Amino acid sequence: MSDEDAMEDTIGYRIVTSVAALAAGWLAQKILVSAWKAITGNDAPQDPDDDSATLVGVVGFAAATGAVAALARALASRSVKSVAARSAQRRGIGA
Repeated sequence: MSDEDAMEDTIGYRIVTSVAALAAGWLAQKILVSAWKAITGNDAPQDPDDDSATLVGVVGFAAATGAVAALARALASRSVKSVAARSAQRRGIGA
């Protein structure tokens, strides 16, 4: 098992990665809702059963939400991994 694998198996690493992914997702969602309003002039569709929301709007927002969530999670995970590796290197772990 490599040092990197050992680091990723720790409970602390998993907790930090999960919290970072949740925070990044929350922030990304807030930014997406604001951007949607600025670009379309309409509020982001919240309820697909709402008759005032168009099908194109609902599908478009769902696709954008999925893409932004995946990107935020990937960036958060990679950032935590990078910070953990630098921290371990400074402490002389796995050098």
